[in-house]
Amino acid sequence: MKRLLIALLLATLPLAALAAKDGYKITLQVDGAKDTMLLMCYYKAQGRYCMDTAWNNGKGRFVFEGKRKLYPGLYYFTNDRDRYVEFVVYKDETRFTLHTADENWKTNMQVKGSRENELFFDFHRTSDLMFKEANDAKLEMDSTAWATQYFPRQKERIDSMRMAFIERHPEAMISRLMLATKDVAVPRHHPDGTRMSDRERYEWQMAHYFDNLPLDDDFIVRTPESVFYRKVMDYVDVYMNQMPPSMICPLLDSMIDRSEPAPEVFKWLVHTMTEKFLQSKVMVYDEVYVHLVKRYYETGKAFWMSPTGIDKEVERASKWEHLLVGKVAPELILFDTLRRAASLHHMPGDYTLLLFWSPTCGHCRDIIPAVYKVYEQYADSLNLSAFAILSDPDDATVTKWKKFLVDHQINHPRWVNLNGGEANIDWREVYDIQTTPQIYMVDNKTHKFVAKKLGAEVLRMLCDDLMKTIQPQ
Repeated sequence: MKRLLIALLLATLPLAALAAKDGYKITLQVDGAKDTMLLMCYYKAQGRYCMDTAWNNGKGRFVFEGKRKLYPGLYYFTNDRDRYVEFVVYKDETRFTLHTADENWKTNMQVKGSRENELFFDFHRTSDLMFKEANDAKLEMDSTAWATQYFPRQKERIDSMRMAFIERHPEAMISRLMLATKDVAVPRHHPDGTRMSDRERYEWQMAHYFDNLPLDDDFIVRTPESVFYRKVMDYVDVYMNQMPPSMICPLLDSMIDRSEPAPEVFKWLVHTMTEKFLQSKVMVYDEVYVHLVKRYYETGKAFWMSPTGIDKEVERASKWEHLLVGKVAPELILFDTLRRAASLHHMPGDYTLLLFWSPTCGHCRDIIPAVYKVYEQYADSLNLSAFAILSDPDDATVTKWKKFLVDHQINHPRWVNLNGGEANIDWREVYDIQTTPQIYMVDNKTHKFVAKKLGAEVLRMLCDDLMKTIQPQ
């Protein structure tokens, strides 16, 4: 029995050691503390989150302790009066002591057990002192002289101090954090001295945009919004604005692949970019979503998701892949209000609007009449038909549907109203109809999707563009 107990004890030692490594214990001693409780919080992408609380032991000692893993990044202590002081967690330093005085948490901070935090607070003390010198000078000097002469020199001193610090401590988190806030300087000339065109400068910037942002280090995702989140979102929303999927996909791949050594950054980028393009209202950006799912989920790289979750994502992307602009629209055969069969692939005219909608859908009640007005305006000039399917074909809704059609005079001879209750396929599954309305345009000659995610105004712009192809100016 004794040998068995000893064996069990020895077997648990690796687990205990693992728990100790993954856990944390951070002690904050505040001399003269007036707070009874403090919070420990962290930044992540565009948010701030509190993860732990500690109570004053009566002598200004606050102990934050837990068994959960403490990820690298920028953290802070705060109280209920919005007073706070930042600190860093980096290189497995998750057990250390910070000692300060209540009158100024940051300036008085002393560190024990964390080299990273020693560097962090040493840098801030020097930087704050230089900024204080500048502010003091501002009170004593003529404002014009301060702004045009003194401050530019002081700023240059501060920048030189920062670069010297980074050169001395290139692997410190504070150094990597400071570099991450610097934009990459885009050159105006090629190495051979010839001048770059605007296009070449833009392409260089896209290729080097993340040179200063360490996407391969997990700490970067746990930084203030302006450091990581805004940088990534500007890259996608501003620099990729109006790019076609054929250009967006390789740029996203390059960004995401750089983060693979950092699991938390990789996870955030893959999840955020996938959701962003899943929810996009730009009709062709479905292609980006499909690409991301096939590259990162279908291949098993989405390590944070369950097999069931991955299967659902892959299944949806597989459906969407067949519904992309340029793909052939799956054939639909349904019955109209007079029980006459109609085929999507045999509609008259040059183009067909394909609509899934219901009068019980609030958005549909607003959008369908507006879309119909645009349709009427262009139906003859564009030789346009409509294949409008009732998406909730129960008896009660059919009655409301027929009344809605009469009330809104939706009766153009080439606008065909179809009951979705009987069809050649499960159109809800094939067309992935999760919400309504869903509106496509199909080319009747090729049966391919010309456009999708249409509303009244987008349809009007699309029709105007199509008019130009048949009526060149």
